[in-house]
Formats: sequence, structure tokens, C-alpha cells
Amino acid sequence: QVQLVESGGGLVQAGDSLRLSCASSEPTFSSYAVGWFRMVSAKEREFVAAVSWSGRTAYYADSVKGRFTISRDHAENTVALQMSNLKPEDTALYFCAATTRTFPDVSSWYDPLFYDSWGQGTQVTVSS
Repeated sequence: QVQLVESGGGLVQAGDSLRLSCASSEPTFSSYAVGWFRMVSAKEREFVAAVSWSGRTAYYADSVKGRFTISRDHAENTVALQMSNLKPEDTALYFCAATTRTFPDVSSWYDPLFYDSWGQGTQVTVSS
């Protein structure tokens, strides 16, 4: 497992952009697949986006496709989530998660149970 620290959350207006960052000090972080999930109140964690260890493969929830972009910087040991055209329904606590597990199929990338390491989260609030 690796320690993860999210940053970049805040209060913005609808239509604005935010860039979240997930950082790790572990040199092995570059070998982990990383996902972003979000949670509203005490509900289950909802998949947002994920990127493979290489950065060449990415997946997005339908609700954010075309507005959010996930990317990683191996030199900086970070994974970013660029969020554009934010909507009030994007308001949530955003978590990054990492895993070295092999995903058996595409759907497993969307499942929080496949991720072993989690950060503490960063709050994103979008006002209308």
C-alpha cells in the first residue's frame, strides 16, 4: 500500500474549473493504477475516473466524460484530475485511490473494492 494525499479542492461556481492532485512520496507509486472516487454525505463512493500505471489507459464515468481529464506525472509522482464546466451535482468529497491489482475486466476499474490505498479526500463544492 501507499500513502496518498489529495489537494486542490475548494468552493467554485458552476461552470468553473478545478484541478485536483493526488500525490505520493512512495517511489513505487508509478507502478500503481490510480482512480478518483467521490462521495456525497454517507453514500457509497462513486467512480469518477481512473488511469493505468503507464498513463496510457483511462476510464471515466459517463457523468464526467468530456468535462474531466485524468493524467499522471511520473516525475512528480502525482495524478491529476482536471475538472472543467463544473456542475452543482459534482459537489462531493473526492478521494484518490491506488492499486497494483490486475483488473479482470473494464467494470472492475469502477469498483472501489479493487483499490487498496486511499487518501483522506478533498472537498469540492460547486454553487449554482
